[in-house]
Amino acid sequence: MTVIVSMLRGVNLGPHNRIKMDALRKLYESLGLRCVETCGQSGNVVFKTAGRDPAKLARRIEAGVESSFGVHTDVLLRTTAELREVVAANPFAGRSGIDPSKLLVDFLAREPSPEAKEKLLSVNIDPEELRIHGRELYIYFPNGMARPKLPSGLIDRTVKMPCTGRNWNTVTKLLDMAEALEG
Repeated sequence: MTVIVSMLRGVNLGPHNRIKMDALRKLYESLGLRCVETCGQSGNVVFKTAGRDPAKLARRIEAGVESSFGVHTDVLLRTTAELREVVAANPFAGRSGIDPSKLLVDFLAREPSPEAKEKLLSVNIDPEELRIHGRELYIYFPNGMARPKLPSGLIDRTVKMPCTGRNWNTVTKLLDMAEALEG
C-alpha cells in the first residue's frame, strides 16, 4: 500500500468551509482508505491506499467532501517520496536565520508553465522571496504572512490550477507522519 498525504484547499479558514477533522477522518475511511490520520485543522490527511491513480483518488475525495459537508474543495496529493523531495529541495534550507513559521510551500496540481514561472518571478515582492521547484512554490515571508506582497490570488490567477499552501512546520510534520505510517 502507498502512503499519501492529502491537503484540502481552503478548509477551516475563517467561518467558511468548516469541517471537523474527526468527521473528515471518517469520510476518508468510508472511501476505503486505511490508517487515516489528520494533522492540524486545515484539511491535512495522511493515509494508506492500494489505489494507483492519484487524479482519480483526488476526484473521489473531492466528491466525498462535497457530498458529505457541502464544501467544494480541491485536493492536492503527494506520496511520501514526493513530500520527502519537497523537503530536500527547500532552497532556504542552508541559510541561517530562516524562521520556519514564515516559510510557505504552495503545492500545485502540476508544474507551472514557463510563462507562469516567468510572470511570478518578475513580480517585485521584496523583502519576500519566491523560488519555484517542480510543482512547488517556496515563499519566504521575513515580515510574516499577514500582508504579503505576493498574495495567493495573484498566484492562483497566474498558475491557473489548483494549489494550496502549508507553512514549513506543517510540511515537515506531514512528512514525519507519512514516514511513520510507512515504517
